[in-house]
Amino acid sequence: MDKKLSIIGMPMDLGQMRRGVDMGPSAMRYAGINEKLKPLFSDVADLGDIPIGRPEVVIDHASNLRNLNLVAEKGGLLAHKVDEVIQSGAFPLVLGGDHSIAIGTLAGVAKHYKNLGVIWYDAHGDLNTAETSPSGNIHGMPLAVSLGWGHPLLTEISGYSPKVKPENVVIIGARALDEGEKELIREKGIKVYTMHEIDRLGMTKVMEETIAYLKDRTDGVHLSLDLDGLDPSEAPGVGTPVMGGISYRESHLAMEMLEEAKIITSAEFVEVNPILDERNKTAAIAVGLMGSLFGEKLL
Repeated sequence: MDKKLSIIGMPMDLGQMRRGVDMGPSAMRYAGINEKLKPLFSDVADLGDIPIGRPEVVIDHASNLRNLNLVAEKGGLLAHKVDEVIQSGAFPLVLGGDHSIAIGTLAGVAKHYKNLGVIWYDAHGDLNTAETSPSGNIHGMPLAVSLGWGHPLLTEISGYSPKVKPENVVIIGARALDEGEKELIREKGIKVYTMHEIDRLGMTKVMEETIAYLKDRTDGVHLSLDLDGLDPSEAPGVGTPVMGGISYRESHLAMEMLEEAKIITSAEFVEVNPILDERNKTAAIAVGLMGSLFGEKLL
């Protein structure tokens, strides 16, 4: 209860093609984020949204990346705001927006840690570059960018690169990886728990191993949670759903175990798209998972 929380909205859909994800922060606020989190902190401040506007889609012809300059510009604004929040002594919670916002979040977070760990809770690896991406959509690249691989306009946000080391990353829930991403994972030795491991080991074992793996080698851990990590039957309001995902209950267990371990120092919840949702169900799930992450108890 002595901890302060600052909420930052990042209503950006520039990293992909499907409209609606820019309304994700509003949807999560509507789902009761303040009411859920205020009892869990000494102070909760909603800092509003990073200004995005309604820019036109621009393809960078040299790299074939969609909205490259805009994503870099807005990511820089988010990085500055996250940096300010951490300097103030508050926990930064970022609401997305598509997953390209993680480029800015991590640029703001990583400068405060020598060995930042990252839990990437996602159906996708987000490890593409301009050379490997089938689409040119930057929301499929933020983890690669944060590891220092990609266009310099993105990797050099906040003036330094890389933000994270490959050995400090754990991907949980992967079930849709492009060939270039698979090669990169094998080459760099990135720790990945696919749905096969989650089914075979159980979420309890996966989280125990993840926590043990990161606890000894990092001085802070960022949680980047994409709602498409969950199965679309339970979280339908996402732009790139993949069947066979993590269950609602498994996700609550994962968040509860992270809270018990006290290792999470920053977080973001991304890819909530209310246009594709059912009565704001996915945003409500996101807010419920935040409650578990920050210590809400049934008894």
